[in-house]
Amino acid sequence: MKNKVLIKIIIPEINENFDLFIPVNEQVWKVKKSIIKAVCELRNDILEPNFKYALFNKETGELYNENDVIIRTDIRNVTELVLLSEHNMKE
Repeated sequence: MKNKVLIKIIIPEINENFDLFIPVNEQVWKVKKSIIKAVCELRNDILEPNFKYALFNKETGELYNENDVIIRTDIRNVTELVLLSEHNMKE
């Protein structure tokens, strides 16, 4: 495996999805933070960076632990991930 994988990130909150390369040697929380920052820059702060977000595998429904390292999960090229704010999960 190389040092990055290409994933599709689905963000239902804004009805958007993006194809992104993410590093396999980073923890989930760092990857989420980078995704949120990139989306905020691309879409003019459309996401609330102060909310907590959860990352799920679209196919399996698995919720990824904040401290998991990407390479030690089932995240590989073409994996579809869903980013949900905990604020929206409570509604």
